[in-house]
Amino acid sequence: MGMNVAVAQGSLRIGMVAGFTGPVAGLVQESAEGARMYFDAVNAQGGIRGQNIELVTQDDKYDNATAAAHARSLASQGVLALMLSRGTGPTEAMLPVLKENRLPLIAPATGAISLREPVQPFVFNLRASYQEEAERAVKHLVGIGVKRITIVQVNDPFGTDAGKGAIKGLDELKLRALSNLRYDRNKPNLAPTMQAIAKAGIEAVVLIGPGYAVAEGVNALRAAGSTAHVATLSNNASHEFVKSLGENARGIIVTQLFPYERSTSNPLVREALGLAKAAGRTELTPAQLEGFTAAKLVVEALRRAGKDIDRAALLRALEGPRLDLGGLQIGYNEKDHKGLEFTDVSIIGPDGKFWR
Repeated sequence: MGMNVAVAQGSLRIGMVAGFTGPVAGLVQESAEGARMYFDAVNAQGGIRGQNIELVTQDDKYDNATAAAHARSLASQGVLALMLSRGTGPTEAMLPVLKENRLPLIAPATGAISLREPVQPFVFNLRASYQEEAERAVKHLVGIGVKRITIVQVNDPFGTDAGKGAIKGLDELKLRALSNLRYDRNKPNLAPTMQAIAKAGIEAVVLIGPGYAVAEGVNALRAAGSTAHVATLSNNASHEFVKSLGENARGIIVTQLFPYERSTSNPLVREALGLAKAAGRTELTPAQLEGFTAAKLVVEALRRAGKDIDRAALLRALEGPRLDLGGLQIGYNEKDHKGLEFTDVSIIGPDGKFWR
């Protein structure tokens, strides 16, 4: 996993540059599994006009310079598009490569506003923005009767971006956070912060950051004796995150950006579950469903790109009529590459699964 793989002659090559090792490895691996599951199913039915789709992966170790270098390497190898990059920094580092090679990036797994406004002509977002999901989180908390809310965010572009959404959500409800605290990404040291929050009688904490930092914060909050609600964002919707919380996982609120992965009434989820069961899997994770949905978007664009598929044809197809992903409609034009606005919340149950 994460190394460049050989591809068959004449195949339709799609690249994925993401942190297969490092702090987001669990999410990256799960999303790649979901994408491969759909590509394999399409290939088993004859591919796209007889051509198989090949997912070519590179491990950027969640490092900006490495992400740019791998994107440039894949571009030189003739991939038609990139997909499912993970993280704001690594994705932003790829932007010059996309422009130089007129290479589309489809469904980056980041909700950064910088990839939406102003429109990035070669980036086609699928998921909602960080601000939209943080806004959804605080509105859920207020909806269950919580008013004493503190925002604790990582001191980086992701934390700043998402924090603005949380503040916006409270503003719309005519409320204010009791405090808006920041911590260092590399050395969170959240125990003193959480002890102070526990003493202040805070009812809920919106905890924004990478999984290892959020887990440290939750465990410190519980160790300080607080039973406050904790809400975090979809970047932590993985089994790895749940495991890191141990006995403190139950009740943690995690925003979600795709339909409920166990909802058989949803056409997209029903299709994904059917393929998962055929492959011997009993369930899907949120990240696997995101990868599956991203792969559907890639395939629908490839099908519309015409007989002789190249990057230019794929770009035209993406900015053409709306695409149906199975209960989810998505459309792009030269002025709007924002993607979906779907947001939801889940709660980690006693079984360690995300329930809605």
